[in-house]
Amino acid sequence: MELARPWLEHYPEEVPHQIDYDNIPIQSYLKDVAKEYPHKVAIHFLGKEFTFSQIYEQSLKLANYLKDKGLIKGDRVAIMLPNCPQAVIGYYAVLFAGGIVVQTNPLYTERELEYQLKDSGSKMILTMDILYPRVSKVKALTNLEHIVVTAIKDYLPFPKNLIYPFIQKKQYGIVVKVEHEGTNHLLTEIIRSGTAKEIDIEINPKEDLALLQYTGGTTGFPKGVMLTHENLVSNTLMCSRWMYKCKKGEETVLGILPFFHVYGMTTVMNLSIMMAAKMILLPKFNVEDTLKAIHNLKPTLFPGAPTMYIGLLNHPDIKKYDLSSVDSCISGSAALPLEVQEQFEKITGGKLVEGYGLSEASPVTHANLLWGNRVNGSIGLPWPDTDAAILSMETGEPLPIGEIGELAVKGPQIMKGYWNKPEETEATLRDGWLLTGDLGYMDEKGYFYIVDRKKDMIIAGGYNIYPREVEEVLFEHEKVQEAVVAGIPDPYRGETVKAYVVLKEGQQCTEEELDKFARKHLAAYKIPRIYEFRSELPKTIVGKVLRRVLVEEEKEKLKKIN
Repeated sequence: MELARPWLEHYPEEVPHQIDYDNIPIQSYLKDVAKEYPHKVAIHFLGKEFTFSQIYEQSLKLANYLKDKGLIKGDRVAIMLPNCPQAVIGYYAVLFAGGIVVQTNPLYTERELEYQLKDSGSKMILTMDILYPRVSKVKALTNLEHIVVTAIKDYLPFPKNLIYPFIQKKQYGIVVKVEHEGTNHLLTEIIRSGTAKEIDIEINPKEDLALLQYTGGTTGFPKGVMLTHENLVSNTLMCSRWMYKCKKGEETVLGILPFFHVYGMTTVMNLSIMMAAKMILLPKFNVEDTLKAIHNLKPTLFPGAPTMYIGLLNHPDIKKYDLSSVDSCISGSAALPLEVQEQFEKITGGKLVEGYGLSEASPVTHANLLWGNRVNGSIGLPWPDTDAAILSMETGEPLPIGEIGELAVKGPQIMKGYWNKPEETEATLRDGWLLTGDLGYMDEKGYFYIVDRKKDMIIAGGYNIYPREVEEVLFEHEKVQEAVVAGIPDPYRGETVKAYVVLKEGQQCTEEELDKFARKHLAAYKIPRIYEFRSELPKTIVGKVLRRVLVEEEKEKLKKIN
């Protein structure tokens, strides 16, 4: 496919068109940074700090232990943890031992956990004490041989480590005791008595897998995205080159995006390790905790999702906190509303830009320029060494500038394929090009725009309606905090537009008021016919609204009526 690549003309001179990539496994960055900055703080976690040499040493101890328990190169190891030092230690330990990390959402039910462990063939798992009962129940149904258990209190400072078990009992109603015997192992014991010798395992970065990243399962069962060491190294390096003003050894990164999601893994964990940046880790997103962390710990980088920035902006006491340390933010996982971007930049004085990616691309392929021309409403320019094209949904051929089609991307960060799913791999990868399933277009300067998911497009009365366009309009209403639009079955139009709306705290609004507002900004066929007001919307852990859940609810309602 011949490409003009007009986007390259708009790169700042500091951003290279091509990058000379390190031909190394991703874990090499931790080894290198531990030797270059041994005493520098790598992680701040709820008041306790850990240096790069400590993280490296503990990763090696766990890696050696896993090998002693039978882990061989290519074995899969699940990590089922929130953001905490153990998640970083476990991730790199598995890679040092030659294993493949299987990131596992701590919120998974037994059924979801069983499916992922079975599908990946994971032999071992590192998990939290409160999740241990759930893992134990599915163990016999999977290939699991060993369970390594840790606890939040293990990495807390005194006296928080003594108090936390009581808080945990009150919050979850349980205190879990795990016997250190047989196939159950305590991470504290492994670190206390383990050996930190270096392990020499030959890794082919281009071919060997580092990660199985399961997609969210928004359609059908989740698929294991096979990401190689080269995929992860290249995307992390692209990120560092794009953020060219960030200096090695001088940045502090706010780590709220979960590491079990590829976006947090690349833009927070791997980038921080590569750049010798301090990570401020929070186990979950809480508005007040986040505001306090920014105020007290002064992060310079804050990769996040629109729902996080919206949550902060709508906190009634936001003006009490100093957020001016935040210099750079790349927002992903969902469209970034213009109003949110402008308000957040005004409060912090930093830059917040929209990017784009997907698990199959490690994940980032596009972003707006942090320090240069950015285009509101656009996902920005393709990253170095990343090609992008808009393809006709009928012919698969490239479309002219401005025409809407399916976005396809190609580059060193693109996955090897789906784990044990050759047919789905073949349908998604074409001659190295990844078909994203997202509809968009490119302008004459090479800026790309997403109009919607191919599967989310609403066809009402023969018209194509893109939910994102309608959502952007609703979001401009002063009383609306969040809005999502979906196509629901309609006997006359085929589908009709329904809007689900969350109002700002203390606000009241009617359907008539929103309808009047929408009519000023949208063609008649795009206007929502139905509005539903909710206190919250169903979301993934990184804040992406689960539109399919809303559509399924509508289908269930219709079944009951009929």
